[in-house]
Amino acid sequence: MVSKKSRTEVRENKHRRLRNRFSGTPERPRLAVFRSNNHMYAQIIDDTAGRTLVSASTLDQAIKTEVEKTNNVEAAAAVGRLVAKRALEKGITTVVYDRGGFIYEGKVKALAEAAREAGLEF
Repeated sequence: MVSKKSRTEVRENKHRRLRNRFSGTPERPRLAVFRSNNHMYAQIIDDTAGRTLVSASTLDQAIKTEVEKTNNVEAAAAVGRLVAKRALEKGITTVVYDRGGFIYEGKVKALAEAAREAGLEF
């Protein structure tokens, strides 16, 4: 009988392989994305200091009032706009995009495109 790895295990392995290729620096921090069944989370991280510089999620009050549901593409785009706005306020203009092992489509893509439109470069 062939045993199959769970989707979570496969995603975590992909993320581990991706993280070997890049990391966030003070000049160009990492925009890390996590997607759960109910929410989207985005953080801008300086890996050399091990510190989160900016974060946004669908749990933020600003987004909860803006969107009807927290687990769709519109909510992901709202998180992308908010994290970009907060990053630009702190003087962060360029980032490295870390999709967290998730496939670049749907909510993950919407968050990235909204962040780009709001002024972040990656």
